[in-house]
Amino acid sequence: MREIRVYYNSACPVCNAGITHQRRRMAGCAVQWRDVHRDLAARREIPAELEYVRERLHVVDEAGRIRSGVDAFEIIWRHSPHEHWKARLIALPLVRPLVTVLYNAFARGLYKWNRWMRHW
Repeated sequence: MREIRVYYNSACPVCNAGITHQRRRMAGCAVQWRDVHRDLAARREIPAELEYVRERLHVVDEAGRIRSGVDAFEIIWRHSPHEHWKARLIALPLVRPLVTVLYNAFARGLYKWNRWMRHW
């Protein structure tokens, strides 16, 4: 598979822990990990407001398309050994809308918490 690029915010302790875990699971996979908190160039690679990029996980897929939120997780899991089943599960027509609503609510709440805690 072609390389994907994952854009995450290491200033968020929850996000950073999740990415650290995922990076270990995907060691040796064709993934470029881009930290939008520490890497100014990475921030400019996603044509969205910085605060939106901080709030949600973003991925540039094999075809160069930018995906965020649940769509980003689907791409990551599709490229991760032993996690293809998660990508297939969240792609199901009845599961996708529910997972999207849950992710969006969680991401928004986590973003607000991080701002309140002054992580950036």
